[in-house]
Amino acid sequence: MGRKVTVATCALNQWALDFEGNLQRILKSIEIAKHKGARYRLGPELEICGYGCWDHYYESDTLLHSLQVLAALLESPVTQDIICDVGMPVMHRNVRYNCRVIFLNRKILLIRPKMALANEGNYRELRWFTPWSRSRQTEEYFLPRMIQDLTKQETVPFGDAVLSTRDTCIGSEVCEELWTPHSPHVDMGLDGVEIFTNASGSHHVLRKAHARVDLVTMATTKNGGIYLLANQKGCDGDRLYYDGCALIAMNGSIFAQGSQFSLDDVEVLTATLDLEDVRSYRAEISSRNLASSQGPVRVPALRGCPSQASRVSPYPRVKADFALSCHEDLLEPLSEPIEWKYHSPAEEISLGPACWLWDFLRRSQQAGFFLPLSGGVDSGATACVVYSMCHQVCEAVKRGSQEVLDDVRTIVNQTSYTPQDPRELCGRILTTCYMASENSSRETCNRARDLAQQIGSHHIGLNIDPAVKAVVGIFSLVTGKSPAFAAHGGSSRENLALQNVQPPRLPDQVRLLQRRHQPHRRDQQDGPESLRPALHGALPASRPAEHPGSAGHCRAGALDPRTGVPD
Repeated sequence: MGRKVTVATCALNQWALDFEGNLQRILKSIEIAKHKGARYRLGPELEICGYGCWDHYYESDTLLHSLQVLAALLESPVTQDIICDVGMPVMHRNVRYNCRVIFLNRKILLIRPKMALANEGNYRELRWFTPWSRSRQTEEYFLPRMIQDLTKQETVPFGDAVLSTRDTCIGSEVCEELWTPHSPHVDMGLDGVEIFTNASGSHHVLRKAHARVDLVTMATTKNGGIYLLANQKGCDGDRLYYDGCALIAMNGSIFAQGSQFSLDDVEVLTATLDLEDVRSYRAEISSRNLASSQGPVRVPALRGCPSQASRVSPYPRVKADFALSCHEDLLEPLSEPIEWKYHSPAEEISLGPACWLWDFLRRSQQAGFFLPLSGGVDSGATACVVYSMCHQVCEAVKRGSQEVLDDVRTIVNQTSYTPQDPRELCGRILTTCYMASENSSRETCNRARDLAQQIGSHHIGLNIDPAVKAVVGIFSLVTGKSPAFAAHGGSSRENLALQNVQPPRLPDQVRLLQRRHQPHRRDQQDGPESLRPALHGALPASRPAEHPGSAGHCRAGALDPRTGVPD
């Protein structure tokens, strides 16, 4: 009958500027999608180069290497007989755009530039890209010669268009466009588009999954249709964590849910859905059908309000001689709707920063973390995040993740090691240290020791009074003045200065020596790769890039889950 379609979306852990690694993960996702019977595959935003390239987008090499990856995808046998929708930067008429490139069987069907750029909070897309402002219009894009040689095409459509196959119509949104007041899927749906896609680079914020699911389900509830959302996952080199949550929805119901916190690099979701369910659902919404059937209204629009004509103006259609469905699909089983399972705020706080730390550790190829424990809540919460990371690593290994196992073996420098107990793994990769001074209390010392025992970290206690006195002594020698705490008659400035030479704000050189010495004492490989990045201070769990470091919020790798807890 030709009405049941199998579509695929994915969440990929792409690394900024890791073109070879990104290519392999894209190919793997396409291979999995085809194995599951999908004939359309959607990937995350800017998946070819990685979302967090920042000012590297200005470099011509970023565009060149993205084209080289596209060429490799076009000529790979893995991409045959499936519509592939990939994200990359494209320069058109000397203007840089954030684009979706849709291709099939070595032919590029459409290049669809992003029309609404994210430029608030952590996002700076207007710094690197220009939005496409010509609604429902396309231009000819002249392909680079390396692509022409493969596709035998000189030009392809570039702009705001939709893809028309033999059996359905597909329209693209890119990340921010779903969050705008008048999203493209509204007019696309009125123009007969049945499958909407959204490629995102959306970072984790507490309860953001609720907003994503609400937006997608509401869009398909009001207008009907199938909606696919793909997202980046992991830490791609910045201080943000992208939390996946790929999904497939239809007519207001969820049919496939991706994980929000996972250590797997590639996750592919598929669903088999009936296009007739979309058509019958829409046919019952009279208000939608009236809006869709109205002809262009040739009267001026009210100021600030779009005319009805803008709601029904047709989209340019790019035809593809390809069908997502098969003729004999009567016995093809359909996917069933599911209920979305949300994490609690406490779970998000525990899992999100832990996943970020894992990506940070495995990509830096270091031996573990060094954390000064003060006996307070900030450093204690950070230690618990590391333990949560160890727990997730052990769970991933138990599920059979070879990638995670290879990474943890590299970190501990033992090719036969298999983690089973989070406390044991924590003892290998986390060194905690209580740095006592004359101002320290027995209570804080005991709290630090007890926490280290509970999570299994390798714990050290030392007295840093000689180092503190040395720093203060140098100051006194140079200035002829001895600073004092406010409680002892000093000024507020002196009080703050003395706080900054107390643990855990001891000068970095002392901490470096301690971190550098630990792998040697614990029979791990000695060498530059054995250094342990320091975890100290406090930053919020949700959006750390918005909260720059200070004396109270130290500089490197800092996390404080408490600050993200809602009231």
